[in-house]
Amino acid sequence: MKLLLAITAVMEAVTGLGLLLSPSLIVRLLLGTPPDGLAAGTVGRIAGAALLALGLACWMARAGSRALVLAMLFYNAAAGAILAHAALGAGLSGPGLWLAIGLHTALAAWCVAVLRSISVHRAATGA
Repeated sequence: MKLLLAITAVMEAVTGLGLLLSPSLIVRLLLGTPPDGLAAGTVGRIAGAALLALGLACWMARAGSRALVLAMLFYNAAAGAILAHAALGAGLSGPGLWLAIGLHTALAAWCVAVLRSISVHRAATGA
C-alpha cells in the first residue's frame, strides 16, 4: 500500500502542478486541443489544485489507509473511463492521452489488488 500511495502522490502532484501553472499545455498534451476560454483555464487550475490535494493526501496517508485506496480506486477508474471516452467517443487525441488512460487503468487495478490483499490479511488475522 505504501508504494501505491507514494507513486500516486507523486504522479497526481506533478500533474496538478502542471495544471495549476499551465492548464492549456496539459490539456493539449492529453486531448490534442487547447481548452477554450478563460473559464476552461480556471476549471483546469481548480482541477490542478484538486490533484495536488489528492497527491498530498496520498503522501500523508502512505503508511496505510484503506479508505483512501478505495477513494483512489474510484478516481482512477472514473478518470480512465472519462479519458477513454474522450479518445473513443469524442475522437480527441493528444500525445499523452493513451498513456494517461493506461496509467489510470493500471493504478485502478493496483488499488483493487491492494484492497484484496487487505481483505485477505484481515480474514487471516481475524481483524
